[in-house]
Amino acid sequence: MTEVALVDSAARVTGYRLRTPPALKRPESPSRSRIAFAAAHVVPRATAENVPGAPADLDWDATLAFRRHLWSWGLGVADAMDTAQRNMGLDAAATRELIARSAAEAASVGGALLVGVNTDHLTEEVLSLSEIVDAYVAQLHYAEDRGAGVVLMASRHLSRIATSAADYEKVYREVLARAGAPVVLHWLGEAFDPQLAGYFGSEADATVLRIVHQNADKVSGIKMSLLDPGREIALRARLPHGVRLFTGDDYHYVSLIEGDGQAHSDALLGAFAAVAPLAATALQALDADDLAEYRRVLEPTEALARHIFAAPTAFYKTGIVFLSWLNGHQPAFAMAGGLHAARSLPHLSAALRLADEAGALTDPELAARRWISLLAVHGLDDRVPA
Repeated sequence: MTEVALVDSAARVTGYRLRTPPALKRPESPSRSRIAFAAAHVVPRATAENVPGAPADLDWDATLAFRRHLWSWGLGVADAMDTAQRNMGLDAAATRELIARSAAEAASVGGALLVGVNTDHLTEEVLSLSEIVDAYVAQLHYAEDRGAGVVLMASRHLSRIATSAADYEKVYREVLARAGAPVVLHWLGEAFDPQLAGYFGSEADATVLRIVHQNADKVSGIKMSLLDPGREIALRARLPHGVRLFTGDDYHYVSLIEGDGQAHSDALLGAFAAVAPLAATALQALDADDLAEYRRVLEPTEALARHIFAAPTAFYKTGIVFLSWLNGHQPAFAMAGGLHAARSLPHLSAALRLADEAGALTDPELAARRWISLLAVHGLDDRVPA
């Protein structure tokens, strides 16, 4: 076993032995019992000017290789969404290129792909409802023209000016009417983006259900990212037949995906990008109706996800990238906009330990070498206390 030094917020250093990772086998096909998408991050070019406020300069080889990694485990890829630093370092030009490149890559390997559609290419703070509709539709048609499935993301523009449920219903009705195929709606909670506080209005659940029921032929599902499992279960029970609930709850996904014997949630999770082999293995156990094995494999990952997505939750992307780096999927612990500095060394130290306990470190020796290099950058050596 490889031993590493861990550090806590009081600067205490302790020794920790990394475990031998579980031997996992790639599935021959995606899960039959659940639909699962992992929300993928982007890899910046390490030598580029990826500083706060600068346009994202991406390492396209590493970015697309990570998507192939997810597809190789039978998961779909959800791209150009908040995990890809949408509205937190990924500018409009990089977003368009990411969608085009990911769509071409998905077509070449036969991978399932959904991409985010928003209004964020417009820089004006305030738009009219009709301008918001046109902005959504422009991105919608761009994605559809490249063969990608669509997630209709929550719009900061709409959040700023909507004064009633009717405003939300009007925008979604007019955008959905112009969609070429059914889309997934996205309800992103305030924990992920404070600018979306109060989205869908004061009676949000009722508004969402009206939007879905009134446009059921254009809605294939809704991703719910409120970190409120009771609310998700209640909404799930009231969706029209054929409309799926994709959980975006990175705190409670194990029970939500398992379901209650009557219904279950499918998955569209940033956490699954961090634990793709384990997620795929657990879903294969569900296919075999082996609930004990499903829980044995996936439950330990939830403690890791709760830590990565801890408040301030919007900075969870740093933890996703940290694990990607530890597992060798990118050459540097770096993010667009310099966001890799958004979590502390003690936070990352705990993430390393929890990832190891969950079996999410695929090459402990590589992870140890990279962790030691990060300790050195922070002025710490790798000596383990006796």
